[in-house]
Amino acid sequence: MKGLVIIPTYNECENIERIVKTVLELDSRLSVLVVDDNSPDGTGALVKGMGDQQGRLSILERAGKMGLGSAYIAGFEHALAETDADCVFEMDADFSHDPSDLLRMLDEIEHCDLVLGSRYLEGVTVVNWPLRRLALSLGANIYTRLITGMPIHDATGGFKCFRRRVLEAIPLQRIQSDGYSFQIEMNYQAWKRAFHIHEIPIVFTDRRVGVSKMNRKIIWEAVWMVWRLRFSKLHGGTGKDGRAWPE
Repeated sequence: MKGLVIIPTYNECENIERIVKTVLELDSRLSVLVVDDNSPDGTGALVKGMGDQQGRLSILERAGKMGLGSAYIAGFEHALAETDADCVFEMDADFSHDPSDLLRMLDEIEHCDLVLGSRYLEGVTVVNWPLRRLALSLGANIYTRLITGMPIHDATGGFKCFRRRVLEAIPLQRIQSDGYSFQIEMNYQAWKRAFHIHEIPIVFTDRRVGVSKMNRKIIWEAVWMVWRLRFSKLHGGTGKDGRAWPE
């Protein structure tokens, strides 16, 4: 299977060249799409300076900082319209996600529809987080399971792999959440459409360099998002069996 790794960036000049090279060297089946929100630090220019790496590196430049969720949606739409990728990955630029785990995901996606890299599948596998942030993340996942009913240990994680058919089934333009809640909403959309979701354990290491994008707005958005998912009708679209879902 051929995979496209989407890496959203905003001020990631310290990491971007290294992460791109590392991913491309892993396996010839992998390509990279960087979605850059007009980073003031020149991240986009660095990516363009790397060339297209034999057609395996591309960049989608946006006008400004528009948020993580919309960056991934733009990347998903590009993947569906402009590539023949069989599967599409989400991955951070800062090495908090171990690039070598992409190969494990590439193997696992052969047998399921969505692979989630889980920080909480086998205990807690998070490195260098302050206790307060760890407690917040654990609490958010327990809260999400209780409200939505999703049997997922790590619904807020951002390291995952979708089969193409999952993204084709979800009405991407109706996904409006960001941050934690974006990850929850995409998982929920896949789960409600009866796609096979499989979690694998990963070790999450807090970013080596740069500044975290987490803020209070992202947290509160996630708090309310789970209730909206719980009580609203599922967005329109089709399940894996081809049947239409209600608006």
